[in-house]
Amino acid sequence: MLTIGILCSGGLGLSTLTKIAGDCSISFVLTDSNSTGIIDFAIQKSIPIYVGNPRGGKGFNFIKDFKTEVIASINYLFLIEEDIINHSNLLTFNIHGSLLPKYRGRTPHVWAIINGETMAGITAHVIDAGCDTGKIIHQIEIPINTDDTGAIMLEKYAQEYYPLVKKVLKDLTTNRLELEEQNEEDATYFGKRSPKDGEIDWSWESEKIRNWVRAQANPYPGAYSYYENQKIIIDKISISDIITKEKQDIGEIIQVEPNIIIKTKNGAVQLDTIRTESCIFTLGKILGNENRK
Repeated sequence: MLTIGILCSGGLGLSTLTKIAGDCSISFVLTDSNSTGIIDFAIQKSIPIYVGNPRGGKGFNFIKDFKTEVIASINYLFLIEEDIINHSNLLTFNIHGSLLPKYRGRTPHVWAIINGETMAGITAHVIDAGCDTGKIIHQIEIPINTDDTGAIMLEKYAQEYYPLVKKVLKDLTTNRLELEEQNEEDATYFGKRSPKDGEIDWSWESEKIRNWVRAQANPYPGAYSYYENQKIIIDKISISDIITKEKQDIGEIIQVEPNIIIKTKNGAVQLDTIRTESCIFTLGKILGNENRK
């Protein structure tokens, strides 16, 4: 049985960790302070665990006395340094939520939806000193359907993470591991997102706004706009076939019954689901940041 160290965060990290624990001897776990499920699981299973930022030698000082053949990073919050990368005897690898070299960086599935992609996926790759730049081991394509949200895509990913980990470990133990260099000409990078990044620009085309909203829909912080000094969080919109008029302003409320319709650059969208309660929309009012408190 392989000995394996796991670096993981969040629900995706926890679900994969629990499955790996059934097949491998886990030397240690590194996680972040918000991943309480992972912390509880490690304590319950008496697995040595380090909680916090591992950089600056802190993580390595914790793991240096634990012998491990493989280190696997699963949805881990932090970039790791070469001291941890080089600690495994056989392989240190990561599962990244995109088809590398496209969408390196943070929350790639969210960015893929925002950009209107119809195909995403996950990549097992060797960890090197760069950000998601190591050699590719295996990839799995995962389609993005028309109404998929960021959360739905993570559910799809969760079904594929552990099978991909198992495939890597099987290839490693049977000496069939094949590595492929990433093509830097195809590489793209997208940065970390925060809740404040979700504001809607109503001057965008309707389809871009729809993708923006569904990528960040509940349980994510959500896309938002402002109306009457109130932040409006929007979880679902659809493209309206209503006929707009040239005199109508971008972001203008052009219908309130039976549905709320907003003017966009190339047409209009319908607000299907909003999170903000006690909001009464008025015909002719404008949504946008000029209404923020």
